[in-house]
Amino acid sequence: MTTSTHEPAVPLDDVMLAMDVVDTLRHSDNLVTRELDADAREKQLIDKLRDIYAQQGINVSDEVLREGVSALAESRFVYTPPKGGFGLALARLYVRRRKWGPLVIGLVLALTIGLAGYFFAYLPYQHAQSDAARIELAQGLPAQMDSLYNTIYNETKVQVAVTQAEEIRKRGKIAASEGDRPGAEKAVADLTALRDRIRQEYVLQVVNQPGEKSGFWTFPEVNTEATNYYIVVQAVAPDGKALTLPIKNEENGQTEDVSRFALRVPQSVYDAVAEDKRDDGIIEHNVVGVKQYGFLDVDYVVPTSGGMLTRW
Repeated sequence: MTTSTHEPAVPLDDVMLAMDVVDTLRHSDNLVTRELDADAREKQLIDKLRDIYAQQGINVSDEVLREGVSALAESRFVYTPPKGGFGLALARLYVRRRKWGPLVIGLVLALTIGLAGYFFAYLPYQHAQSDAARIELAQGLPAQMDSLYNTIYNETKVQVAVTQAEEIRKRGKIAASEGDRPGAEKAVADLTALRDRIRQEYVLQVVNQPGEKSGFWTFPEVNTEATNYYIVVQAVAPDGKALTLPIKNEENGQTEDVSRFALRVPQSVYDAVAEDKRDDGIIEHNVVGVKQYGFLDVDYVVPTSGGMLTRW
């Protein structure tokens, strides 16, 4: 048989009375200060407390009164707020988690999605784009140059076109090897334009439509004593469609894409066209040049200086 070493539990009523005693003492500052400073402070304080409770008709034992005085001295039954600090801040933050929790979770989720998208989607995409651009510059664009050069070589009927194509391809490949993408792309564009020029077929005809000039003359600014004669022409494809050509204006040196331009000719050609139109309003001999497939330039059937105007 074992004997319990636990002290008997204090009755709840006595605990409650002791708490009440402490509360009475806390609300009686003058009494506490005066009685606790006296030599026989505990006995006198107990006597005073006994009188206070007796006046209220409450019978409190001396043991409970002594327990209350002792509890006051030991600051029992008194709540002391914790001092500030990191731990307290964390505790308060945890208590308020229902307020800030959803926002933090949302921010963390958004940050996670953003970082995942950056590292697993954007960066791989950028690397893929960079690799594709590098491969195109190192392989794709040079391959296009070779293909265009071969087409020009096989389709042209003049050596000058092959020479031009070779120079352009050489320049483009050097640009590609040096990482000069704009230079390589320009070479591809120039070769494409040269190929298209070789493939063109059209006839240069004098414009002969109501309300449209078929020719005109001007005094050049550099020599007002001279007179320049022009006939207005257009390039007509075999299917009858008027073409747009890049024409260099001899007055300002600028090249424009136009469907009609003025071709400078000798006065005799200008007069012949004017006489042809004056006869019945129709220019019967309206062909001034032919551009054949495989060739670069127009084969003129009338004398011409080669000078052209895009505006007049």
